[in-house]
Amino acid sequence: MTNLHNEARRKFITGVGAAGLLAGLDALAPTYAKQTNGLDSLALTGDQAQSYDLQIGRTARLIAGRDARTITANGTVPGPLLRLKEGQDATLSVTNNLPDEDTSIHWHGLILPANMDGVPGVSYAGIKPGETFTHHFPVRQSGTYWYHSHSGLQEQLGHYGPLIIDPAEPEPFAYERDYVVVLSDWMFENPYKVLAKLKKQSDYNNFQKQTLFDFFKDAKEKGWSNTIENRAAWARMRMSPSDIADITGHTYTYLMNGMAPESNWTGLFRPGERVRLRFINAATMSYFDIRVPGLGLIVVQADGQNIQPVLVDEFRIGPAETYDVIVEPQEDRAYTVFAEAMDRSGFTRGTLAPRAGMTAALPPRRTRPLRTMADMGMDMEGMDHASMNHAMPDAAQPILENGRRTEMKHGPDHHGPGAAMVAERPKNRMDEPGVGLTGTGRRVLVYNDLRSVTPAYDKRPPGREIEIHLTGNMDRYMWSFDGKKFSEVDGPVRFYYGERLRLTLVNDTMMDHPIHLHGMWMELENGGGEHRPRKHTISLKPGEMISALISADAMGDWAFHCHLLFHMDMGMFRVVSVTKQVAEASK
Repeated sequence: MTNLHNEARRKFITGVGAAGLLAGLDALAPTYAKQTNGLDSLALTGDQAQSYDLQIGRTARLIAGRDARTITANGTVPGPLLRLKEGQDATLSVTNNLPDEDTSIHWHGLILPANMDGVPGVSYAGIKPGETFTHHFPVRQSGTYWYHSHSGLQEQLGHYGPLIIDPAEPEPFAYERDYVVVLSDWMFENPYKVLAKLKKQSDYNNFQKQTLFDFFKDAKEKGWSNTIENRAAWARMRMSPSDIADITGHTYTYLMNGMAPESNWTGLFRPGERVRLRFINAATMSYFDIRVPGLGLIVVQADGQNIQPVLVDEFRIGPAETYDVIVEPQEDRAYTVFAEAMDRSGFTRGTLAPRAGMTAALPPRRTRPLRTMADMGMDMEGMDHASMNHAMPDAAQPILENGRRTEMKHGPDHHGPGAAMVAERPKNRMDEPGVGLTGTGRRVLVYNDLRSVTPAYDKRPPGREIEIHLTGNMDRYMWSFDGKKFSEVDGPVRFYYGERLRLTLVNDTMMDHPIHLHGMWMELENGGGEHRPRKHTISLKPGEMISALISADAMGDWAFHCHLLFHMDMGMFRVVSVTKQVAEASK
């Protein structure tokens, strides 16, 4: 969503050339990254508004011992921790100190007036150099959230930070320590040049492709005919089974609270204490698999909303999602907090320890996963490889569960040149942990595990359904909804104020996509009944169909997009417009 790429490239190169005045390795890490005893609670009194001033500018620093030129809020990566209180007003002033480009801040997951949402071209015009924009809104929720730029690729350059909202009422779980854990991916290359490379060769970053050795290994296990047919099918799709992530650890340095793995972010505990870890995936393009070897993870919040506790060994977190977990270390030893990239090309890590300076062993690295025909949304029974690139012409009756579709046969619409393929039979995959996490012997969190603590406040059935397909052409690095980039659509997706609707998302691509709706909650239809979890970001696996219920209770225009930043920038973006009913709107 930027038309300033050439100018941004020039500014990036100029900034890197001026990066000589650098502080120590972690001197510009945010305060909470060094807060080894847990988060400080703010002294909140009465109805006093919570006010913060954020200064956006370019900052030189070291990341993993190398010169980096970042765009920061108040000089740190991530930006400062903002802590608000439910039921009070927030006043957040953002000043743009960048000399020659606009900026913005979106308050991710917050329910607020549309003109305070911080999306240039949708909510407002953005913030010009030298200007200040003040966001003022009532705080109507609690939990773990974050904020980030919605201007160009600034988010990739470090413009993001955590936001915690303390609840008005006691939480349904207890803990003694409280830590924010912000995950992100940093590239030393100019991100605009990396995007240009992807547009020319979408898999240029994939160094984990299958080899001739893999071919002979598969032929021995599956037979020559099946192996040749399988390779030919992938070739027709112009895809590789190892295309898990567009940008990998070859380019990225993965960070935890702004620190590279060797910097070893540390949170202290006393044996027997309950430690709350607020995981925020602020990465631009990276999914992470999270585990703390030797400890179970009690998941208590998803996207800032309390859920019924779920005990797991590991969970996957998509870009823009948040998960809060509680761990209970009993031994007087260190534990590794391990965040491994979904494609296994890299990781970041931190430590929980009873004393500063301690470390624990890193878990063995796992082999890179591969996509399968199931990820293509294929009907695996009687599959015809020769026709796998085409949808079946006769749409079958969908499989229903509690009034929602859990499987469907794709109709004849191929969505035009913006879609290289369509999923023949997309289905509900919310009971699957995802590529690389099956058969591990670990308890892995899945969407079907999520149950809200309180019942849904809107018990009406949906009055209508909107179906949107996630589409793309990986070979040409084109991303879209329903085969059309944002620049090609005729108008917004229309919600009517006060209605209850079902949004069905169908992933016709071979990539995972975290889909974010601004301004309203999506109640994930995962079999939880009235205890459906509320999410601001829903991640879809390849060939997956997911539905969510939405109460259109927020007037105005709202962004709706994939939260893989480069996918959004390439067109996987729409505007949802909440207006009055048709009869009234036509007057």
